[in-house]
Amino acid sequence: MACQPELLKTVPLFSELDADERAVLAAQVEVKTFAPRERVYKKGDPGGQAYVMLSGRVKVTTVDEDQQEVVVDEATQGEFFGFASMLEKTAHQTTAIAMEESSCLEISRDDIAILLQKKPHAGMDLLTTLGRQFHAAQELVRSRAHRNANEMIEQEATTGDRVADEVVKFGGSWVFIAAFGVVTAIYIAINAILRQQAWDPYPFILLNLVLSLLAAIQAPVIMMSQNRQDAKDRLRNELDYDVNRRAASEIQGLAKKLNLLDEKIDDVTILLRGKNLHSFEGR
Repeated sequence: MACQPELLKTVPLFSELDADERAVLAAQVEVKTFAPRERVYKKGDPGGQAYVMLSGRVKVTTVDEDQQEVVVDEATQGEFFGFASMLEKTAHQTTAIAMEESSCLEISRDDIAILLQKKPHAGMDLLTTLGRQFHAAQELVRSRAHRNANEMIEQEATTGDRVADEVVKFGGSWVFIAAFGVVTAIYIAINAILRQQAWDPYPFILLNLVLSLLAAIQAPVIMMSQNRQDAKDRLRNELDYDVNRRAASEIQGLAKKLNLLDEKIDDVTILLRGKNLHSFEGR
């Protein structure tokens, strides 16, 4: 559907354009309407177009290495999505789905070039949008970093693993030491008082047997718990590495986008200087 110039006034990026510039841009862009749950584009589709929200809400998602859906952004009125792939002329790295009935401006790279030629200061609005996306990427990295290794281990733990942890937790507490000392003292006192009638007279051979069995059982239980702790540490290190690698990838991608915009703004500046020079010479 064709775009009316008045409609561009409602878009923050284009609100500063004058009537002639809005007319030029409106003649090139199109208004697309999407029904609830309708897909705007999917990951891997050609990234020739970007979208600016006029109304509604669009969820932008991707899939991480664990095949889990990650929400990158939820675009609302005036916000962009699909912008990076359009600038880089690469396939979309995300999937966009309308969460409610939504209207969007469909914009191409050539439309942006014409906009910058007509309104160079619009480049700052684009940089502002990229800054917002950069903050969203940082927040995404932080949220992914908050995955708890302990919780992930607990989800895979068996009943025996949980019993081992509880035994080690209790066996390494002052409560166990105090209780063990009291029970042992009572046991020895009773057998010492009963003397010849005691079931385990001095030197308390039965008690020594029980203590030996207890130590023999505790040793492998403690080793099982230590192995689980080692697994938690390995998982935590893997998550830290994954977060660092994703952060580096996001920073590199954003740096490319900012460099691309900087080059485009420089081209427009050179073009405007040439026009001003010709205008001066004409006078």
